[in-house]
Amino acid sequence: MLKQAPMQVVRGFLMGSADIVPGVSGGTIALVLGIYTHLIDTVRDGASVLGAAVKGDFSGVVERFKAVDWAFLIPLLVGIGVAVIALSHTIEHLLETQPVRMSAAFFGLVIGSIVVTAQRFKPDPVRMATLLGVAIVAFFVLGLRSGTVDDPALPFVFIAGAIAICAMILPGISGSFLLLMMGLYETVLGAVSDRNLVFIAVFGLGAVLGLAGFSTVLHWALHHYHQLMLAGLTGLMLGSLRVLWPWREVPAGKEFQDVSNMSMPSGDVWMPILLAVVGGVLVIGLSILAGDDSEDEVEDEDEVQTTSVG
Repeated sequence: MLKQAPMQVVRGFLMGSADIVPGVSGGTIALVLGIYTHLIDTVRDGASVLGAAVKGDFSGVVERFKAVDWAFLIPLLVGIGVAVIALSHTIEHLLETQPVRMSAAFFGLVIGSIVVTAQRFKPDPVRMATLLGVAIVAFFVLGLRSGTVDDPALPFVFIAGAIAICAMILPGISGSFLLLMMGLYETVLGAVSDRNLVFIAVFGLGAVLGLAGFSTVLHWALHHYHQLMLAGLTGLMLGSLRVLWPWREVPAGKEFQDVSNMSMPSGDVWMPILLAVVGGVLVIGLSILAGDDSEDEVEDEDEVQTTSVG
């Protein structure tokens, strides 16, 4: 596994780069690179360590700690951390100064991710209905906005932490964007800046418990209904394209990232289109390079059992 560490750091770097952008998720990159299922399994194993600790089962903590694939997880986290530290300022600056072109590049990235993921599931009526249903719901839900909540109740902060962290392991949507939808994006940033320890602790507790519970559900779903899940995740990415549409009508006093009303292409058109194509080709190229290293080839347990009975 040590031989794979440098490549795993690169994968983490790519995931971290995507996590910086509102509307793009590191889960999207994990899916494209073929490590999504392994990532969810590893997070779930880590959550089981926490569960054993809460129960006071210290022998179970040691046993479950050893079961976590640290050789997979640690290099990935290193790569994510390096990306966030190295690129956050640059990407934030580009999003402010070149919002249309940057959105176009990431729009193309998600389009490429949809193409790659769609090739990994076998379409049937149920899966296609799932894809379209999730896409439609995501499209409309991601168009919602809430005014900033300046003094939220702590139970709401706890729930927000649980919801936002779940987005980090879902393709097509980011935790920062969900906070924006709930009106807590600026509030959370302010709490961190002001070192509001109570707020941070409640939000963090919600995030930890939310990640533990959600990763367990995803682990079960990916191993029992893998093909259906791929269809749903593809639909989620398809619906999330609304967030990244480059051309928007921005009312006075609003920031580009704060609006989701789509408009026809105008003004700067050809360069954004070129960047979108480059983004899509880059993702497809990454998928081809990942090729044989893909770990996401999982059979649906229910389908295997049905085949065995037949």
